[in-house]
Amino acid sequence: MAYDGGYEDAGPGEQYRGESGFDGTGSDLSSASASRRPPRITEAQESFEAQQRVRIRKYAILMGFRIPALVVAVIVYSTWNNVWAALIIVAISIPLPWIAVLIANDAPPRRKDKLRRYARPSHERQLDARTHRTIEG
Repeated sequence: MAYDGGYEDAGPGEQYRGESGFDGTGSDLSSASASRRPPRITEAQESFEAQQRVRIRKYAILMGFRIPALVVAVIVYSTWNNVWAALIIVAISIPLPWIAVLIANDAPPRRKDKLRRYARPSHERQLDARTHRTIEG
């Protein structure tokens, strides 16, 4: 990962490009930018806590759809007397807990540049099958 001079959570137009600071980011310990996060210059993964927060947020969002879906199914049935529409809404909400758990327990994807693959030996260095002259004697 190349250093871009910005902060990892900075949006467009929020990068510091001043003259102070050794890296050209404009960060100065005495300025207001000192309270912001430091620039990310490493290729390290996110911390476990950060990954867990993201997974909990995904789980909460998916589970947040379940109760309103059941309420909507009751409203559809009581208002329009449409059993099929209510059953479809209920059927969609049934697998949501399982889907939410699977997504929440999923680990972050592996980085493609770190894969270890078996490299087959090349066949260029094999011995020839023809007969060779030998020197006797």
